[in-house]
Amino acid sequence: MEPVTSTTHPGLIHDWNEDPERPPQQLEFNDETLRDGLQCPSVTDPDLDKKIELVRLMDDLGIHAADIGLPGAGGQVNEHVTEMLKVIRDEKLSIEPNCAARTVVQDIAPVVEISQQVGHPIQVCTFIGSSSIRQFTEDWSLDAMLRHSEEALKFAKKHDLSVMYVTEDTTRAHPETIDALYGLAIDLGVDRICVCDTVGHATPSGVRNLIRYVRKMVDAKNPEVKIDWHGHMDRGLGILNSVAAFEAGADRVHATALGVGERAGNTPMDLMLVNLRLMGWIENDLTRLGEYVEKSARATEVEIPYNYPVFGTDAFETGTGVHAAAVIKAMKKGDTWLANRVYSGVPSDLFGLDQRIRIGPMSGKSNVVFWLEQNNFPASDNLVDAILERAKSSRKLLTEGELKEFVADHG
Repeated sequence: MEPVTSTTHPGLIHDWNEDPERPPQQLEFNDETLRDGLQCPSVTDPDLDKKIELVRLMDDLGIHAADIGLPGAGGQVNEHVTEMLKVIRDEKLSIEPNCAARTVVQDIAPVVEISQQVGHPIQVCTFIGSSSIRQFTEDWSLDAMLRHSEEALKFAKKHDLSVMYVTEDTTRAHPETIDALYGLAIDLGVDRICVCDTVGHATPSGVRNLIRYVRKMVDAKNPEVKIDWHGHMDRGLGILNSVAAFEAGADRVHATALGVGERAGNTPMDLMLVNLRLMGWIENDLTRLGEYVEKSARATEVEIPYNYPVFGTDAFETGTGVHAAAVIKAMKKGDTWLANRVYSGVPSDLFGLDQRIRIGPMSGKSNVVFWLEQNNFPASDNLVDAILERAKSSRKLLTEGELKEFVADHG
């Protein structure tokens, strides 16, 4: 995992965690922010320039693929998909674009058209329901589902599209249905199959059981076919389930910035990357991850909760005297490693962030002296006492503006 000791501080942290061994396969990520994430009832569909900015950030973070839209919807979606694909082509980005489509020819045809127009490959992600509850509700028969799948997949392969075959609600589907659908798709030459927890039903044990079952079936038919995992947060288990999917043999997992998505949302890409980095399963440079979160929030007009792990405003701030004192002592030693760990389980610098010392009703003198020194004000005893008295009478932390105004008023 990410080192909890350093060459200069051996043994300062005893780690009781027993994370699973890193799986042997290459761990890949598919960013669904700009398609599945936009199904969230509370988000705004970003302008094209903001989508392009996010695609560039995804690429910089080492995210391997991105769903850039569903061209079958027509209109502006097609325009945005086309322009994002041109940027990926012209800037030679490493990220691999894919587009969602129902498992019908009329949805796949626009993907073919855009790919040929731009002259850059797109993987088409054809989705179809797989659980009995969905089949019963829709009056679908398995034979009809197989006929639709065969027609759609043959059309995609005829036009040289890479295909990921996506079964919705796989975590509630019968093994016989999974065998029939995936078996057909593999026989027709798909490159990937995607196992979906569409309604957030699964627990980690269920994920492991299902992925191992699918892995065994795929390996028997064509071990070159990759397995994706797509999870949701209805039970709050998205990250745990993604880790379990990798552990059980999935090659790629799907997620969105801040977990935006339908209902309770999708697996949060940012927090998943944080945890996998700290577990030592990936080595991506994530110093721009905070920027990715902030720009995703602005682009979709979503507020980041103040206590959101790592990226919320409160994540690396403290106004409590004894806690702040420990961080300040580490900072004064000039020891970044120490300052980022003495009162934090997540080293802020790994993700492009900083520890911040605030002043409020629970602060001590060290908070005030540190703030004054950081802002180039003389830390006289009178001024320190005056600020501390003001802070103790407040019901919340003082803002930067309030503090600077107070210092100015006190000469």
